[in-house]
Amino acid sequence: MFSETDFDKLQQIMEESPEKRELLQRLLDSHQMTISAISHEIRNPLTLIYSTLQLITSQHPETSTFKYWHQLMKDVEYTNLLLEELSAYNNSDRLNLTTTDTASFFRTASLSFAASIADTDIDFSSRIPDKLSDIKCDTIKLRQVLFNLLHNAQDGVLSCENTVRKIYLEVYELPNDNRKKSFVCVKISDNGCGIPAEQLEHIFEPFTTYKKGGTGLGLAIASRIAKAHKGSLTVTSVPNRLTTFTLTLPI
Repeated sequence: MFSETDFDKLQQIMEESPEKRELLQRLLDSHQMTISAISHEIRNPLTLIYSTLQLITSQHPETSTFKYWHQLMKDVEYTNLLLEELSAYNNSDRLNLTTTDTASFFRTASLSFAASIADTDIDFSSRIPDKLSDIKCDTIKLRQVLFNLLHNAQDGVLSCENTVRKIYLEVYELPNDNRKKSFVCVKISDNGCGIPAEQLEHIFEPFTTYKKGGTGLGLAIASRIAKAHKGSLTVTSVPNRLTTFTLTLPI
């Protein structure tokens, strides 16, 4: 599979001439179709296997007490999740762009996340202006990025023994060199355990994970979606103090 760096290099080559763009685009499309086909063909029988295991458990409850049975179910569930995220990664740069009310979009997403952690001791706060310039985006995929980052922050603060667990979401417009507001920036910060310096440079690479049970595709998907929007996703972290992911999107 291509890495993020490989895709960036291909994009640079594609900009050199229409002929190179057309040829490389056909190669990329073929590559994506192959991955999608493989993922689809594997997921179908895997779903049947999982359904059969569930049927066996319902008809023979004693099987749930068998040694390794629970682990077997978890392994099948993980494999299915991995295939789903592989498909999502493969299609992360295919966007359905619509003009979006930026303030309303992020405010709605913020409220949804706040509701999801209502039963926890996490102190979640946000700062979203009443008025922001509209952006053209794929709202479904952008929401996927946002919730991936927010849930990562949630995992980060819950994994540490902080007396006060904090997550902060801030959205603002950033002026360019001409002093015109041309970018929307989204910052998600938390005071969890953080990310060691040696891990930061690899954090967006596919199948790179430092979280138990993770597929290593969540942040890779988020990064590719950001780049597909002509934006960027970056991270800074001071372990046990502050970790901040910054999503920048063009207006």
